[in-house]
Amino acid sequence: MTDPPGLRADRDFVRFWTARQISVTGSLITAVALPVLIYRLTHSATLTAMTTMLEGLPYLLFSLVAGALSDRWDRRRVMVAADLVCGIAIASIPIAHASGHLTIGHVLVSAFLSQAMVVFFDGAAFGALPVLVGRDRIGAANAALWGFGGVLDLGVPIMVGLLLGFVHPADLLAVDSVTFVVSALLIGTIGRPLTGHRDHVPPFAPRQILTEVGEGLSYLWRHPGIRPMTLIGILQSISGAGFMALAVPYADRLLHLGTSGWRFGLLFASWGVGGILAAALTSRLLTRRTAVALSLIGLPISAVAGLVVALTGTWLVAVVAMIVWGTTYQGVIMNSVTYRQQVTPEHLLGRVVTTGRMLAFGIGWTLGAATAGTLAGHWGVRKAMVTLVSLGAVAAAYGWMSPLRGQRHTAPQIDPATAPGGTLSADAVSP
Repeated sequence: MTDPPGLRADRDFVRFWTARQISVTGSLITAVALPVLIYRLTHSATLTAMTTMLEGLPYLLFSLVAGALSDRWDRRRVMVAADLVCGIAIASIPIAHASGHLTIGHVLVSAFLSQAMVVFFDGAAFGALPVLVGRDRIGAANAALWGFGGVLDLGVPIMVGLLLGFVHPADLLAVDSVTFVVSALLIGTIGRPLTGHRDHVPPFAPRQILTEVGEGLSYLWRHPGIRPMTLIGILQSISGAGFMALAVPYADRLLHLGTSGWRFGLLFASWGVGGILAAALTSRLLTRRTAVALSLIGLPISAVAGLVVALTGTWLVAVVAMIVWGTTYQGVIMNSVTYRQQVTPEHLLGRVVTTGRMLAFGIGWTLGAATAGTLAGHWGVRKAMVTLVSLGAVAAAYGWMSPLRGQRHTAPQIDPATAPGGTLSADAVSP
């Protein structure tokens, strides 16, 4: 069997990659500008935490249905439609600000709607990638997507931090709305199919959708690797959301950086350095270690680094610790996603991936952000952050006690016994 062609020479993957990086650029602008907008309007840590909570809540509410529908519908059309709706929702914020009618309710509703569409986009995109590049190139493709995304994580927050000194955060969101439109145009130009062969797609019916959702849940829960990976993801997401929900007041009140400037931007950008390192290291280490092994190695390092970030009051220590935390935290996520894409049959990809995202990101991220806002109001920012970030240590301990420990040296395979009905589609082949 010959080696697969390089991803750089794959024009369709380059279009997919470019669309994602452009969209990520806009999303990073919003990730910094949106909580700053809320914080400046309200000076409330609790309401600022709601912007982080709204990132995860749509996954909790819509992931299961989005995954089932993406396994039925044409994935390209789902991705394009989701991008366009996101662009409209985000564009409404700077428009309302310019007209003098912007309210907190408007900002929160727009954030929720756009993130709900991201859920549908992700359900289609995670299923589309293995079809586009083949299962043998999934690890390299994910590393390519995450790698440059880390570069953006580094540069964009610094730029936004500087711009926030003289540009209103609502106006910066206009850039994000444009990036969604550009992403939709690029996805629409991909030549190869993004949906694998499906022998039979039954007619749409609510009961059938519920059955298909159940199949995805069943596969996830019965799989000896995906289930513990998902439980770890829940704990990690609570930990990560606890920090991100309070990141702006943390920078302002505990590190005394304010809400703009190069040090404020660099604090957020340090997570991007971690993303670059995670992608570079993962791409190389996956040739020597399995995704499970890399996750188990990264979990305890991530837990310690996260606690250092939460406990320190020194800006430089926080930046260094966030680089380490960002590297290991994002490395675990990257390997978890790669593992699910490697072992899940094509006809279940959308459901299993979005179900995992619903449990890990939907429940974990929403719970972490909501709890952070509540605890900060009663205990203060520091105690709330330390409490939630400590769950990263629980995730590490569970990972090493779970069945994953016995699978860290085993190559991933699709097990027909774990698929609903005990059969696989024609496209469900072992990597």
